[in-house]
Amino acid sequence: MSLLEDDPIAAARALMDARAGKEAAALLRERLAAGRGGALARTMLVDALLMIPADVPGALAEAREAAMLFPTVASVITRLGVALLMASQLPTAIAELQRALRLDPENGEARNFLAVAWLSAGEADKALETGLDDETLIAQAQEMKAAPRSAANYVRHLFDQFAADYDLRMREHLHYAAPEILLGLAAMVMPGRERLAILDLGCGTGLAGEVFKKRAARLDGIDLSPAMIARARARGIYDHLVTADLATALAETGQFDLSMSYDLILAADTLVYLGDLAPIFRAAAARLAPDGFFLFTVEQADSGFELGPKRRWRHGEAYLRQTAEAAGLGVAGLLAASPRRESGQEVAGFAVALTRTS
Repeated sequence: MSLLEDDPIAAARALMDARAGKEAAALLRERLAAGRGGALARTMLVDALLMIPADVPGALAEAREAAMLFPTVASVITRLGVALLMASQLPTAIAELQRALRLDPENGEARNFLAVAWLSAGEADKALETGLDDETLIAQAQEMKAAPRSAANYVRHLFDQFAADYDLRMREHLHYAAPEILLGLAAMVMPGRERLAILDLGCGTGLAGEVFKKRAARLDGIDLSPAMIARARARGIYDHLVTADLATALAETGQFDLSMSYDLILAADTLVYLGDLAPIFRAAAARLAPDGFFLFTVEQADSGFELGPKRRWRHGEAYLRQTAEAAGLGVAGLLAASPRRESGQEVAGFAVALTRTS
C-alpha cells in the first residue's frame, strides 16, 4: 500500500517538505471533501496554500473557515493569524495571534508570529514584550529600537489606520497648521514666485498640497501609506504620487516623471518621524533647482535630536543649522512655530526654509 493510500496526512506533509504546496493542497482538499479531515488537515491546507505566493487569498479564506469550525483550537487560530499577516492585514493578524495565545499561553509558534507582526508594524517594544525566544527576532527588534528614525513599517501602519478620518483628526482635534505656517514662510523667503515645480514629502491626504496648489505648475507627492496616497489621489490636485519611503524615493530618479529639480520641496509635519536628518537634507539638496527652497516643520528639542513621548522626533536649532550646512544648504529662514496641539497645549516647533548654497 502506498503512502498516499495509507496516510494522506503524512503524504501531504511529505509534499510540503518538498515545497510542493499545490500538490499538497490538492490532496488535503480531496480528503476534506470526503469528510475525513479535521483541524489538523485544515491547518495543513492553510500552510500548503501559503507556500503558493499567488494563493494567499485562498489560504486566508480556508483559514477563516477553519476558525469558524474550530474557534477554540489555538493552532487553528494561529494559522488564521499567519494568513492575515501574509495578506498584510496587520491589525487583524495581531488580534488573532493574541487570541491564539489566550487559548494556549504556551504556544511558541503564535508568540513568535505575533512578534513578527509587531515588527512588521514597526513596534519593536511590543515585539519584545511578547516574550519571544527567537534570537533573530530579538536582534531585529533591538536594531529597530536603536535606529535614528521611526521604522518605516510603523509609520505606514500608523497612517493606514488614520487615513479615513485623518483630515478631521488633524484639523479639528489637533489644530494642525503646518501647511499654512509653511505658506507664510514661503511668502517671506520666495515672495511672488508662482508656477513652481513642488514636491510634497509625506503628503498624507494632501492637506499641504491643497494649500500650495495655486502656486504650483507641477505638484508631486510621496507618502509611505497606501491609504493616505489613495486619499491624496482622490483630491485630484497631484500630478504624480508615489507610495514609498521618502528618503529612498528622493534618491531614485526613476520615481518621478518630472526632471530631477524642484523649485520647492515641502515637508509639513513629516520630519518628526526621522531622527537623523542628514540623509534627507542631502537628498533634498540634490533635488532642488539652483534657486529652490526646502521648507519644513519640526518639533523643538534643546539640542541634537531626541525621540519624544509621542514617538515623534524633536530637533534642536543648532543641529538643524549644522546639518543643513553639511548638506550644502543655507538657512534662509528659521522661525519658532507650533504646527499642532497635543492635549490642548501648543507643540513647540520650528518652521525652516533651506536653500542651496552652491
